[in-house]
Amino acid sequence: MPETRQAATAQRITISGRVQGVGFRPFVYRLAHQHQIKGWVRNVNGAVEIHAEGRPAQLLRFSDALLSKAPPLSAPGPLAVSDCAAEQHRDFSIRDSLAASAADVHLPADGFVCADCLAELHDPANRRHRYPFINCTQCGPRYTLITALPYDRPNTAMRDFALCPDCRQEYENPLDRRFHAEPIACPVCGPHLQFVSGEETHDDDEAALAAAVASLRAGKIVAVKGVGGYHLMCDATNDEAIATLRARKPRPAKPLAVMLRDLDALRAVVHTTPELERFLASPERPIVLLPKRADAPLSGSIAPGLAEIGCLLPYSPLHDLLLNDFGGPLVATSGNLSGEPVLTDNREAHIRLAHIADAFLHHDRPIVRPADDPVYRVIAGVPRPLRLGRGNAPLELELPASLPEPVLALGSHMKNTLCLAWGQRAVVLPHIGELDNVRSLDTLVQVAADLQRLYQVHATRLLVDRHPGYGYRRHARDSQLPLTEVWHHHAHASALAWEFPEAKEWIVFAWDGVGLGEDQTQWGGEAFTGAPGRWRHAASFRPFRLPGGDKVGREPWRAAAALLWETGQAAPFAPEPLHQAWSARLNSPASSSVGRLFDAAAALCGVCTHASFEGEGPMRLEAIVPLRAAAATSEATLLPLERDPLGVWRTDWAPLLPMLADTARPVAERAARFHLSLAQALVDQAQLLRAQTGIRSVGLTGGVFQNRLLAEAAIRLFEAAGFDVCLPRRLPVNDAGLSFGQVIEFLHQ
Repeated sequence: MPETRQAATAQRITISGRVQGVGFRPFVYRLAHQHQIKGWVRNVNGAVEIHAEGRPAQLLRFSDALLSKAPPLSAPGPLAVSDCAAEQHRDFSIRDSLAASAADVHLPADGFVCADCLAELHDPANRRHRYPFINCTQCGPRYTLITALPYDRPNTAMRDFALCPDCRQEYENPLDRRFHAEPIACPVCGPHLQFVSGEETHDDDEAALAAAVASLRAGKIVAVKGVGGYHLMCDATNDEAIATLRARKPRPAKPLAVMLRDLDALRAVVHTTPELERFLASPERPIVLLPKRADAPLSGSIAPGLAEIGCLLPYSPLHDLLLNDFGGPLVATSGNLSGEPVLTDNREAHIRLAHIADAFLHHDRPIVRPADDPVYRVIAGVPRPLRLGRGNAPLELELPASLPEPVLALGSHMKNTLCLAWGQRAVVLPHIGELDNVRSLDTLVQVAADLQRLYQVHATRLLVDRHPGYGYRRHARDSQLPLTEVWHHHAHASALAWEFPEAKEWIVFAWDGVGLGEDQTQWGGEAFTGAPGRWRHAASFRPFRLPGGDKVGREPWRAAAALLWETGQAAPFAPEPLHQAWSARLNSPASSSVGRLFDAAAALCGVCTHASFEGEGPMRLEAIVPLRAAAATSEATLLPLERDPLGVWRTDWAPLLPMLADTARPVAERAARFHLSLAQALVDQAQLLRAQTGIRSVGLTGGVFQNRLLAEAAIRLFEAAGFDVCLPRRLPVNDAGLSFGQVIEFLHQ
């Protein structure tokens, strides 16, 4: 029968996933008009519900397009489609949402600037031509803009910007791309830029942009207010400008991210692939660490001693204009003081960054809460998150069972993130920072309160790390809520186990810099068997005592001295009073940390004896190994395994020392052999544990496995030995994943 004679039928379509706060209902409305569908759409229970009436072929095309043409910020799940009685609608309408409850609330992440808005941005005939705050329902800020829910304009930082008649017409027209785009703005009624440098001030958008670009071309450092906070920006090809930025911040060696105008500019700087280019250009617009080209037109000071550059593409219209007008790559590092959350307030940024920035490019759209840029590294062919932030957080995750009560997990002291969980939902917030400063702790308290208010959920319990010295402990006490303490490495293991539910029993390796262990020593090279809620400590490394305690992380020579002294050797580079204190067990805590073994190896190889940032030694040690040398290195140094009185298998690192100190060997060869030896040690431990337990599923977690050389060698060896090996893809493998891991561990207790 021809389509025109088919009788109209009706369907009820429910779409779950990320479909609220991303322009999904207006999209459905326009799609329904395009396919001549009658009925309605509304938000309900965290999903979108559609009543659709039309001929079967129309309904089929309509339902297919709901997924294939979904808005870029959305992530719709499968459609639930059922036949229903026709309601004889004459048109298609957008209905009000059903009454909101905690189950309905979804706080969307910040979006990039979409292709449609970019086209208008560069169209001289468009009324938003070169307007730095252009957006629509498909793009623009969300998380950093919302003050309350439901997500309506009065509940955003745009509430004081009254819509002009033209914007009002767009906002109220369901067929318009800006229908209920809450951050909608134009040059007549929206936010504007301000440039400030000494006595020079420009309040006009074009004049402010021109002054900022002129400052960048002159080698100046400009603090630029973006979506989730400030960037410190300068010419990425200018050695002197970068040296000045490093001296002022101070950030002597930590790598700097580079923002590039487009994919052509990216290809001139790093080696990439079509898949990675699609990821870089996705709505998330992350920073991705990519191998640097030998002929890259960048300053050598961007990432000294490293083989990768953190690259990102512009994600706001302001960034797009800056990069377009400047005509080259720009350093885009976090506008903060070291370890603190990124700055968001104009006045505070002006005060706290005055000693770093020569000029400021402010704007008057308030940022409600900070969101630094997300960071990924490609390991075993997959981009894996190192930091959650603007674009990928809040990260909503589904729990495998319902929690007995709402909980707020406070995560770790380093790379802090928060996780609010209730029912079968968990929400992980963007990176806050290190909790050894007042501003980070203040931000933690603010975001924790915001999170609970927005989601209409009030935690009745706090989940914390068992370490008594973590910065949030005072806040936890002041809250007067009951506390549940979770072992650091159990949280690591549980976060990984959640991500791969097909495995029921695990051998999990949790290797990192430091975490309080069950015997009150500093763990960091552990293996566990079991599953969340019932982890058993099964393997580790020979312990050694760290002279100076926490100082070892920034002074890798101390870790090298510890290993030498532990094996009865001299460490002539270490002062004798320190040796005496170590011998007397003064401020020399015991540790089994593989992170500290990497520090020691970096120092013994002469690659890094003093670190200016966390992980510098291991990063330099990895970077010194050419990829071809990593693949063709000599065989591993075999490390013996013995079982201690508690039944824990312990690997002895001592055979590595002669090789690491052998100056007759090239440094790259020593570094490559060190990595391969530790990868082989992993497999050796796993084979013993498999023989004991029959478990074949292996998980790798903890900050050490951010090391691509180690992780890829381990995966290769595990697969050859018949193991199923897993490395996280959704949550950072480092301490940024701990808050969620605490929730999973609590759920299974």
